Amino acid sequence: MDRIEIEGGIPLKGQVRIAGAKNACLAMLPAALLTGDRVTLSGVPQLADVAAMAPLLRSLGAEVEEVPLEGRISVSAARLTSRRAPYDIVRKMRASFLVLGPLLAREGVAEVSLPGGCAIGERSIELHLEAIRALGADIDLVNGYVCARAPRGLQGAQIVFSYPSVGATENAMMAAVFAEGETEIVNAAREPEIVALAELLRAMGAEVEGAGDGIIRIAGLVGLRGAKYDVIPDRIEFGTYIAAAVITDGDLVIESGAVDLSGEAVRQFREAGALIETAESGVRVRRDSGGIRPVVVQTGPYPGFPTDLQAQLMALLTLAGGESVIEETVFEHRFMHVPELCRMGADISVGGGRAIVRGVPELRGAPVMATDLRASASLVLAGLAAKGATTINRVYHLDRGYERPVTKLAACGARIQRVSG
Repeated sequence: MDRIEIEGGIPLKGQVRIAGAKNACLAMLPAALLTGDRVTLSGVPQLADVAAMAPLLRSLGAEVEEVPLEGRISVSAARLTSRRAPYDIVRKMRASFLVLGPLLAREGVAEVSLPGGCAIGERSIELHLEAIRALGADIDLVNGYVCARAPRGLQGAQIVFSYPSVGATENAMMAAVFAEGETEIVNAAREPEIVALAELLRAMGAEVEGAGDGIIRIAGLVGLRGAKYDVIPDRIEFGTYIAAAVITDGDLVIESGAVDLSGEAVRQFREAGALIETAESGVRVRRDSGGIRPVVVQTGPYPGFPTDLQAQLMALLTLAGGESVIEETVFEHRFMHVPELCRMGADISVGGGRAIVRGVPELRGAPVMATDLRASASLVLAGLAAKGATTINRVYHLDRGYERPVTKLAACGARIQRVSG
């Protein structure tokens, strides 16, 4: 099993290019099932999660052409040969569940295995199912599969979410494009990835309004056409490299920076000591003259501070001059990186969904183990700043959400390598 070895204490300097947004791709690829014409995405990141979507689409009968070196994927679903998304694929990645909406909309039947993914807490699919039921589908849970049927087609309806779930919003949007009449999604997720999906659907001919505002209205149509779409930059990767520049006291120019997509994240990083300025090819990020400062932050739906950056911010705050408070409101088990950071000398206590981070003068390299995707990133950040050598095990998590991180960091001066075996 691969591991990452880091000799810390070196300020990062140079340029980093942000890849396309993983979470946007993982919704837009299933959307290609809504048409028999070709859908082409450009700026697609080379990630394990994105790569895992291709065999799922192929298992349903779609033709998928991948050109990884050019960051392009084309999907042609002229004839679907299966309506069943198998356990062996869906269990590996939660986003696979997003084929439910488009399969049901197009075929009137969908059988999708209950999903897997990172073990970061309870992520119920009930909101997905409530949305599909509201559109008139009958749903049964049979032998670990969600079996949805709408033999007479879906009907437009008002869907009111008790929580603005990103995945449930995406499934509802894709299911509703063929529903008869108008669908209104209330308390919809507002993330940039939702807006990106709406833009793709509109390019395919769908009538979608309000994405990003909390209430989405969709007028059902009979069919959609093919389209081309350039994937938005990954705001989580962007935030991770902001943290990397600040925690190492470095100087990075982040190309294709997603400042306009980042909501509360940029403000919180600035409050914690990031100097973020516009540069010719992106944004320049350094530690400001006040050093790393403690903050109080609560994760939440967009435009709030994203749970996917909580672990990275925590790594930065381990070196702040004071006590920080991080309240995690999205996933109850998303503090599993805390014991590993403490192995490196961090002073963190956790209780009641809240972490108290007391800044220390320095971190020390140690062998640590990644527990999930974003925890992996936090340990890399800590290792870059720590005194001495850090070995991070189970780094396959990192491959799911970061494109060539070792190569990018090494190009900016980090002493980092990936070791097999």
